[in-house]
Amino acid sequence: MKPYLIEAKVKKEFTFYFLLFTFYFGKFVFTRIHLWLIFLLFSSCAIALAQTKIAVIVPDKTTQSKNFAEKLEDSLAASNAKILDDDMSAAAFGSQTYEKPFNLTVTEAKNIGAAIGCHYFLLVKAENLRRNSLSKGEFYESYAVVFTVSARTGRLVLWKLNSFEAEKLENAKRQLFDSINTLATEISGKLKTVTSDEFDEKPAPKLEELPVNDSPEAKNFRPPLPYKRFRPEYTALANLYRVEATIDAEIDIDETGKILKTQTIRWAGFGLDEAVAENIRRMNWRPASRDGKAMPMRVLLRYNFKKVEKEE
Repeated sequence: MKPYLIEAKVKKEFTFYFLLFTFYFGKFVFTRIHLWLIFLLFSSCAIALAQTKIAVIVPDKTTQSKNFAEKLEDSLAASNAKILDDDMSAAAFGSQTYEKPFNLTVTEAKNIGAAIGCHYFLLVKAENLRRNSLSKGEFYESYAVVFTVSARTGRLVLWKLNSFEAEKLENAKRQLFDSINTLATEISGKLKTVTSDEFDEKPAPKLEELPVNDSPEAKNFRPPLPYKRFRPEYTALANLYRVEATIDAEIDIDETGKILKTQTIRWAGFGLDEAVAENIRRMNWRPASRDGKAMPMRVLLRYNFKKVEKEE
């Protein structure tokens, strides 16, 4: 064999073993780095939740609501969340009067969060009802609704209804309270996601809003107008629990009439927020204009929901 061929073979074998060593060593290092990153991720989540201040508020002050809220607090605390003092939270919440505490604007919600000094607050209501139906006859329902609200944005980030039915009231109540740990786990998981999303969220661009009548800005101005109006659904859940609420939504419309963004700024749960959002997505708009030139615009839409009793 010629010398240069031997040299080429040695170089080829050296390259092969070098690459093999590099692959396994790199895999070894990467695996440990990967595991370390996973450990750091879960540790940071646990630390973040531990640093998250949560206030639990019972607007109706009934015994059932208080008992449910206390059990929920205990379960959340077991997940390392920091639960603020009930009396202080209630005092801060009660410092202002809200006609419908489960139907707040985002501004009202942010003010509540600032007064309490929390990151999130939960509005809790629990109740026992005697119901009657043709298919079931007489039975009992034990339910709880929990509104989870971000103090930073004022948004309703999670709405949950836990409801259980039984022939005997005690059975329905037991099932409701047995569901608390699962509910607390869902809330804890949601708060981790929301906290991350809110910090990553970019500020929305500022758009001009509808001018005041007879103001200089209103001169030669034509407001945006939907080509066809739709009525959002009054959901079966809202009807069942006789909910009366107002939903306010801000929509950003570009110069072509396309809806860029929809944001609920007064929320109510019971599927009404989603019904309004779905209704808005069905709408087509003529854009706003000034001096004949189309322009983007932010518009406030308001929807009132009320159970209409059937005439006998």
